[in-house]
Amino acid sequence: MPGWSCLVTGAGGFLGRRIIRMLGQEKELQELRVYIRTFKPILKEELSKLQTKTKVTVLQGDILDAQCLRRACQGISAVIHTAAVIDVSGVIPRQTIVDVNVKGTQLLLDACVEASVPVFVYSSSISVAGPNSYKEVIRNASEEEHLESTWPDPYSYSKKMAEKAVLAANGCTLKNGGTLHTCALRLPFIYGEECQSTSFAIKATLKNNGIHKKLATFSVVSPVYVDNAAWAHILAARGLQDPKKSPSIQGQFYYISDDTPHQSYDDFFCTLSKEWGIRLSTWSLPLPLLYWLAFLLEMVSFLLRPVYSYRPPFNRHLVTLLNSVFTFSYKKAQRDLGYEPRVSWEEAKQKTSEWIGTVVKQYKETLSSKTQ
Repeated sequence: MPGWSCLVTGAGGFLGRRIIRMLGQEKELQELRVYIRTFKPILKEELSKLQTKTKVTVLQGDILDAQCLRRACQGISAVIHTAAVIDVSGVIPRQTIVDVNVKGTQLLLDACVEASVPVFVYSSSISVAGPNSYKEVIRNASEEEHLESTWPDPYSYSKKMAEKAVLAANGCTLKNGGTLHTCALRLPFIYGEECQSTSFAIKATLKNNGIHKKLATFSVVSPVYVDNAAWAHILAARGLQDPKKSPSIQGQFYYISDDTPHQSYDDFFCTLSKEWGIRLSTWSLPLPLLYWLAFLLEMVSFLLRPVYSYRPPFNRHLVTLLNSVFTFSYKKAQRDLGYEPRVSWEEAKQKTSEWIGTVVKQYKETLSSKTQ
């Protein structure tokens, strides 16, 4: 891949920033092109840390702006598409999620064809595979099992449709007569330093005197450390450009995980944060009762809709996501992409825990300044 160039969408996000960091270390990369909607300070800080001779270009634009996407793709060798709206709680309007995740992905694929970009790597999600019921047990599932989510919620639906569009585009003829090669990486919950959802959870727990409420204690999941998730994208982009590896990768999807121990979300959260005084609540509702309580809350929301907009604190889909046995094997990614986790569980745990310590410290300092 002498002198290749790469466009990263969603570059201001948690995963996108780590991908940029790793691409900055690619010796053969001539240009790193960053596509974002808003140039946030955290991305500016990330870019300032890059020690690379690679040309770095920042482009601001909407993922739904076809003309802007075509300009962004001009002269690019590979696209890594991470931009997406993530919402499993029903906060964001359905149409917004579907537009960004499905229409935005299709517009980017069209731009690649128009600009003759031969490689497209898509950040997908395990939510396209389920879980469909908390009663169903899925352990170390492989790609050959053809699991598919049946939930109508906008996030799972949109990621599933976008992934199908990406894989269907594999083999398309480019404007210059070349061929588009695509693949998708299905990612579980991604953790690590600067994870926004973890930061929110820590602050909510500290407000509750350091006691973490049990809402996901019945699950068994396989989270992935952010650096390992990012590394898989680099390998996929490399592999699709390698004449020897590319034929086995084209049009394929891969589950990406690492050696993080499989456990419940609640236990995982406390494993990372217990050093800072975080502890689990001693009680929780039985799972069937929690599920039907979610159903009742959804009914209340539905009945009130004509006169009042009520958003339940949780729904059946969220209860299912947080309380299912749902783990995956990364053997196919090992075989085809040469993927091996770059960061061990012990190192990932230490780095994440140290970062959580800074979140706790900042929260307490802010609270102290307000009370003075």
